[in-house]
Amino acid sequence: MDAETQQKIEATVLEILEDADMESLTEHKVRAMAAEKLGLDLSLPDRKRFVRRVVESFLVSKAKEPGPKENENENEHENAKNDGGEEEEGKDDGGGGQEQREYDDEGDLIICHLSKKRRVTIQEFRGKRLVSIREFYEKDGKQLPTSKGISLTVDQWEAFRKAIPAIQDAIKRLEGSD
Repeated sequence: MDAETQQKIEATVLEILEDADMESLTEHKVRAMAAEKLGLDLSLPDRKRFVRRVVESFLVSKAKEPGPKENENENEHENAKNDGGEEEEGKDDGGGGQEQREYDDEGDLIICHLSKKRRVTIQEFRGKRLVSIREFYEKDGKQLPTSKGISLTVDQWEAFRKAIPAIQDAIKRLEGSD
């Protein structure tokens, strides 16, 4: 992607973010709005990654800006964050620096590598957030997904996550019967 296109995309994304309701806006919506304004396909992997970086930089810069009532409401904000609210992406890893994120060639967030060929990613597909556990292969220096795997919606992931203790118990029982 050339520098001129990057500048246009960045300016448009920042304009959208400045005027947006940050409570209801998603990266997918920002990309769709910017694509419509610019008449460009921003779903291409390199453009998707670029928009994600612009959005993350914007969020980091906003987090560092002191608000007009920040000092007065600092304790209230800390209490609200700790009352079971959702954690934001890009949250500090507790080690003093920003958590390093890894993205695949499609711009999807890699959560972990299960093995050399398998990994867990978070992706957006047709406006839905998915947790994908998938096997990958290498072609021309790129890691590409195979059909071997599963993509779960957030609701399906939650149901699976809640079933993990029962799965662990079943594994222990099976191991004990050997």
